[in-house]
Amino acid sequence: MTTLSDSQTQQAQQAGPATVPGPRTEALPEQPEAEATIAESATVEDGARVGAGAQVWDQSVVRSGADVGAGTILGRGVYIGPGARLGERCKVQNQALVYEPAVLGDGVFIGPAVVLTNDTFPRAVTPDGRLKNADDWVAVGVTIDEGAAVGARAVCVAPVHIGRWASVAAGAVVTRDVPDHALVVGVPARQVGWVGRAGVPLVETAPDTYSCPRTGTTYVVTDGALVETTETENEENI
Repeated sequence: MTTLSDSQTQQAQQAGPATVPGPRTEALPEQPEAEATIAESATVEDGARVGAGAQVWDQSVVRSGADVGAGTILGRGVYIGPGARLGERCKVQNQALVYEPAVLGDGVFIGPAVVLTNDTFPRAVTPDGRLKNADDWVAVGVTIDEGAAVGARAVCVAPVHIGRWASVAAGAVVTRDVPDHALVVGVPARQVGWVGRAGVPLVETAPDTYSCPRTGTTYVVTDGALVETTETENEENI
């Protein structure tokens, strides 16, 4: 695991893309697995796991028992609670708060200052005025499936489940489950459309049929759920 000083951190964040070498004809030797990069001012507690190639930047905190998947990037000032689990290749932007027991699938995007809560009925004290401790409440988590994105300053009020490749607009407050590929906005969040894997709103081309303007992929609505046509074809062939 590599630890960078603050000056090295700034240089790494400001550096441009590396030069890509030309094609090689000979076989390349097997490369060792990339180490995680941890900024000097970040805190990764004993018992936390940070996967190969992951990056944890300035003043971020990864609590004991948390699991950060390979290739995942945590920006400045991110908090990952004890027992929270993040998949591979996620991006968690600056100042986001991921409270336990949140579970994020592979490729999830968490925008700046997003909050994933874990207390349905929060109180600092019990009814008799005693300061609450861990035995006085039950933590509930937010689950976000593969490829989904949560925009800047959105709040997900646990327990909620955000489906695969769904998009939550910036500033939204999610209080109920979000279907796969759904686009939700507002307070409380409500569905206003569908999005594909590219994150672009889909265009309706026929009743219950949609197309992604970026990739050309076709989607259909079946029993209220949006699926790619390739997924539908595979199910029919089984």
